[in-house]
Amino acid sequence: MSDKHENTQSVENQKVRFVEVDEDQSGQRIDNFLRTQLKGVPKSMIYRILRKGEVRVNKKRIKPDGRVQGGDIVRIPPIRTAQVTEKPVASQGLLNELESSVLYESKALMIINKPSGLAVHGGSGIGLGLIEAIRQMRPDERFLELVHRLDRDTSGCIMIAKKRSMLRFLHEGLRNKTINKIYHALVVGRWESRHNHMDAPLLKNELKSGERIVKVHAEGKPSVTRFKVLRRFAAQATLVEARPVTGRTHQIRVHSQFAGNPIIGDDKYGVEAVNKAMKVKGVRRLFLHAAELNLTLPDGERLRVTAPLSDELSAALSGLASSTETGSSEVDK
Repeated sequence: MSDKHENTQSVENQKVRFVEVDEDQSGQRIDNFLRTQLKGVPKSMIYRILRKGEVRVNKKRIKPDGRVQGGDIVRIPPIRTAQVTEKPVASQGLLNELESSVLYESKALMIINKPSGLAVHGGSGIGLGLIEAIRQMRPDERFLELVHRLDRDTSGCIMIAKKRSMLRFLHEGLRNKTINKIYHALVVGRWESRHNHMDAPLLKNELKSGERIVKVHAEGKPSVTRFKVLRRFAAQATLVEARPVTGRTHQIRVHSQFAGNPIIGDDKYGVEAVNKAMKVKGVRRLFLHAAELNLTLPDGERLRVTAPLSDELSAALSGLASSTETGSSEVDK
């Protein structure tokens, strides 16, 4: 049955299609709408047909960030896609781990403590991501979509909408900055208080290999992160809290690097020698964790969800604390 569906999808993608937008899809970005309609089509292809004007909404061109409304007619051009014969299947071990990582769940929203090393979605050589695994974990749910993203090696709180109305509500909250995200990061060296408000524009570049590199640059987008010291360790490391005001790619990682205190375990923006030395002390991955989410639900209820550190990172902090000089591990006031 799965193969039949994929074969049908492949044939459909080779014909011009006119799709009417449901009321439930009203307000959705056209690029996200197309990703739902064109399962298995690379994002680069979707943006290409948008740029070339091959996608029309009510006979008019539309930009990738344009939004569709209920009743709109979307023209989708023919696209040849490779047939997919089978979908990656999540192991029972992964499904059990994710089930035990559910921090909050209602009829409209799920919040998961995402493990490090799991991409949020498949693609670019990654067969199976968090959202694909969640859909296998909850096969009876008709709608499951990521509200936001976390880097593959970042752990912690991530929201998954179980209703499109909740997805729209939370996207609005992210745009209006009424949803507060709090991260914990272990950084190299002594964090200085003058860096507690990091306002540095970020410019994203994509290499030919497809790898994304972000750097502080005058021509970049405005980017602000608020930091606070949680604990200092004698092993030339500081545990900090990071609250991103904006939501740029790799924002906390690059702002930490720009402050002169890259995150330990960061193989892209970190210090290789320090990362190697800290592996011996138990930090074998990027020490960046989405520790807390604060938001207001549509009915007005305030929701605060916290995600505990993994046993691995907790043990590493305990090891650092045991070797800390007397008095140097106090929280900054």
